[in-house]
Amino acid sequence: MTDGSPGADDRAGRLPRFRRRAAGLLRWTSLRMRLVFVFALVALTAAVSASGIAYWLNRNTVLERTQNAVLKDFRTALGERAGALPVQPRCGELQDAAQQMAGGPQNYAVLLIGTDSEGKECVAATDRKLLTPQSVPRSLRTAVDTARPVDDANRFSHHLYWQRKEVGDVPYLVAGAKVTGGGPTGYLMKSLATERQDLNSLAWSLGIATALALVGSALLAQAAATMVLRPVQRLGHAARQLGEGRLETRLRVTGTDELADLSRTFNRTAEQVEQRVEELSAREAASRRFVADMSHELRTPLTAITAVSEVLEEEADSLDPMIEPAVRLVVSETRRLNDLVENLMEVTRFDAGTARLVLDDVDVADQVTACIDARAWLDAVELDADRGIVARLDPRRLDVVLANLIGNALKHGGSPVRVSIRTEDAAGTEHRCPPGAVRTGSSAAPSGAEAADGPAPGGTLLIRVRDHGPGIPEEVLPHVFDRFYKASASRPRSDGSGLGLSIALENAHIHGGEITAANLPEGGAVFTLRLPMDASRLTGEERAEDGGASRADGGGDAEGGR
Repeated sequence: MTDGSPGADDRAGRLPRFRRRAAGLLRWTSLRMRLVFVFALVALTAAVSASGIAYWLNRNTVLERTQNAVLKDFRTALGERAGALPVQPRCGELQDAAQQMAGGPQNYAVLLIGTDSEGKECVAATDRKLLTPQSVPRSLRTAVDTARPVDDANRFSHHLYWQRKEVGDVPYLVAGAKVTGGGPTGYLMKSLATERQDLNSLAWSLGIATALALVGSALLAQAAATMVLRPVQRLGHAARQLGEGRLETRLRVTGTDELADLSRTFNRTAEQVEQRVEELSAREAASRRFVADMSHELRTPLTAITAVSEVLEEEADSLDPMIEPAVRLVVSETRRLNDLVENLMEVTRFDAGTARLVLDDVDVADQVTACIDARAWLDAVELDADRGIVARLDPRRLDVVLANLIGNALKHGGSPVRVSIRTEDAAGTEHRCPPGAVRTGSSAAPSGAEAADGPAPGGTLLIRVRDHGPGIPEEVLPHVFDRFYKASASRPRSDGSGLGLSIALENAHIHGGEITAANLPEGGAVFTLRLPMDASRLTGEERAEDGGASRADGGGDAEGGR
């Protein structure tokens, strides 16, 4: 079920408009977004790289400075305090030395391990919760206890070793060394929490700087994209105007860059297109004037020739048998020439835009019957239509369209030719008779009481003309409505001129309709005429009760495109 509230239709119509605008905005900003993205990506890469390098350099500098100071102080204190002890110190002496070493400016924990005179291991620690023999990494203890061979390149059998480790979440520097000559072994443990805090502050600072650089690059990219895309947008707008027919459109050129060269190229191209179009328009106008003038000039002698040919036709039976064929040829060619001139005049009116509709309420079935009857096609055409389908159209132009379509089917298709009339609603559903119309089912025209009062509101009129011939060749089908087009080059002297179907199509267009041609799977061709049931909106005229154009008997040119 659909929402019957008053705003439902507005919301339903507003959503597609919003989607179209959103799609247009995305298309408009796609290049801009790409430029901003590339600028931001380059800036982010540069900022992250610079920040990473700066952080790495500062981290190494801070840690090495702290580490070197601590190790230097530990080496000095170990040599002065532990080196002054006896080879087998007492535990108290070892503890005093550890306290003295830890009391230095570097503030680290000290662990001294020695052997007293009784051969017992003595362990002295300034912070037994933090630094014990078990807390010292095994790899560090092994390196410290291992004696190196003494030579010219290595003057000491024991060296100072260090490494970093974490206890909980706090980083520490752990180092150890053995006093040369059999003295105690000393270890230190220095907290690097202060250095980590300083490095974290540095990381935050670099991160903020990177974010600011990213924002600045985005703003810079936006400004650069605006500067770059503004000429492109002007060029696109000018191209659209040129495509809409405003050939005087030109771009203002500033600068000497590539975009300026592109603008100059566009201006030169637009100028050449304008000149070319003016030349072609002048030639086309001259051609139309020539055809119109020639058609008008031919009408006067044709009138006299037609009158003479009619007299000759009436006397043809009494003429010499040797002369009679020539007389009949002159009569037929005169009629053919007269039809050609009339068609050319009609074409010039369409080209000049002077063709106008003269509307009237038309019973379509009656119109088709009259068209067939006037041309003596009743025995060759089948009509499938309900009486009472009334449309507001130009009856003369509708007659021309019908005559050309039916005549083309009779001449180039196969009998019987079938004409069907239907109506189509806004949903695309076909009906035999519109609502309110009278269906009599008789072949005679309905009386005024039987016919509908006027055209059915809205909808489309469908008239199909089908034949039972071989159909239209596929290579010919796209050209059947072209002017002067004939499918067979072997019959250039056919009765028609090749203008009939093009004139029929123009008459359909002036009604706001269309004609299509197709082949049926079961054989034969079908032409479908679609016209609005009421063409008043195309003329802007009010419905006239007595309006109506005279109906022409001439069937037009039925040669068309086949």
